[in-house]
Amino acid sequence: MRNEELGDLEVWIDQDLCTGDGICAQYAPEIFELDIDGLAYVKSADDELLQDKGATTRVPLPLLKDVADSAKECPGDCIHVRRVSDQVEVYGPDAD
Repeated sequence: MRNEELGDLEVWIDQDLCTGDGICAQYAPEIFELDIDGLAYVKSADDELLQDKGATTRVPLPLLKDVADSAKECPGDCIHVRRVSDQVEVYGPDAD
């Protein structure tokens, strides 16, 4: 699937599965950050850590490859990238 066909995307992390390896923060530090608890969280567009369970943030198109790579490489399989329009997961453990 080409990037133009995906539409707006959002990403969230399942902290229950997060192993705290920080691979996501290495790939896309603009989107992911490890908190003091050692787990990864997504950040808002204004760099605020979003710690609510299931919190999502939009994936800017220029960062899509980095976010998709972080979902693929995550040892905890806890990063979920889905289309905003229909909530279908396009990258992550539940993607087809």
